[in-house]
Amino acid sequence: MLSIPLRLNPAGWRRPLMRVAALVAAAALAACEPVEQQAAGPQTGPTIDPSQPVQVALLVPGGSGDANYDYMARSMANAARMAVADAQGARIDLRVYDYGDDAGRAAQQANQAVGEGAKIIVGPLHAESANAVGNAVRGRVNVLSFSNNADIAGGNLFVLGNTFSNTANRLVSYGVSQGLRRFLIVHETDVAGQIGGAAIEGAIARNRATLVGKTGHGATRAEMDRIAPTIAQAAAANQAQAIFLTGNNTAVLPEITGALANAGLSGQSIQLMGLTRWDVPGDRARLPQLQNGWFAVPDLARIAEFNRRYQAAFGETPHEFATLAYDGVSAVAASVRAGRSNAVTTAGLTRSGGFAGIQGSFRLLPDGSNQRQLAVATLRNGQLVIIDAPRASFRGAGL
Repeated sequence: MLSIPLRLNPAGWRRPLMRVAALVAAAALAACEPVEQQAAGPQTGPTIDPSQPVQVALLVPGGSGDANYDYMARSMANAARMAVADAQGARIDLRVYDYGDDAGRAAQQANQAVGEGAKIIVGPLHAESANAVGNAVRGRVNVLSFSNNADIAGGNLFVLGNTFSNTANRLVSYGVSQGLRRFLIVHETDVAGQIGGAAIEGAIARNRATLVGKTGHGATRAEMDRIAPTIAQAAAANQAQAIFLTGNNTAVLPEITGALANAGLSGQSIQLMGLTRWDVPGDRARLPQLQNGWFAVPDLARIAEFNRRYQAAFGETPHEFATLAYDGVSAVAASVRAGRSNAVTTAGLTRSGGFAGIQGSFRLLPDGSNQRQLAVATLRNGQLVIIDAPRASFRGAGL
């Protein structure tokens, strides 16, 4: 699944960061057995009676008049209802609120939902709206937003979307396990490219590898052609073993990899890897310069099974973000099913065992970000090949 588009907040809106039967069977989607490790730092969220229905508010971008957002909202609401139906052992009172992809409206709906008894909020989508909602209900309930922008996370606001940091860490750690130690970063100079580049740099440091260079480029092929020979020279001079690209814009990845190939850097001469899916759209997978490159993917088999179930129930293909709505509601249900009164508090949501979601196992971290188990994939003869499967759970793993 492609990352949720980053829509950064104006500086005045940004939250201060706190560093402190397959799918048919509900059992297959239950939470991993939680390790009794409590979250450190401030705690948010009400206690509940897990034997009674727990009210969950779902905020979706419907009602704006935009057909794509209405489709997205419908998919999210339907997926959340599927999660409720699968929540054996937990009683979830799901209530859906449309906010039209407007941050102010999202905050109003969040306040209304809490006033009507919501114990936790799942959604909204973009960073601006998520930030507004988190601030509106701060100190009262937790928010599991669909954003992938970890910069807004912290306090009572969590992000469910797969972050650049998750992908970067998965690929760098796998590379290190395969003997790659020297990485060169090639990133776009827009805001998303800079954030992606920083995430890659952090992953290199965390995995005790070596950053041998970092080069930015614009979005035009002319600029990429101009910078590619310089990147090739830097790779040779610094003995780079891998080039990690952000390639966030749809048109950029084919262009920058094409320019690098013309400069002698391809999957045949050096390991290429990227933050985004290299197999979508479908025709991209056949590009010769992308063959043998590494990228990360969620649990594609589980997503395919979910899509089949959804199609059978609702007569259409779900929007790709529907899985996040399912994962958010099912995580709440799993926490409630454990029978703890702190199920929707910070401690209840951040137990290190995590949850088994549609996209794969994931867990919420005390700083509001998340960790997701991802597969490492490559392209061979235009076909996606999984070269390292995701771990099934976080059992035995610490925070």
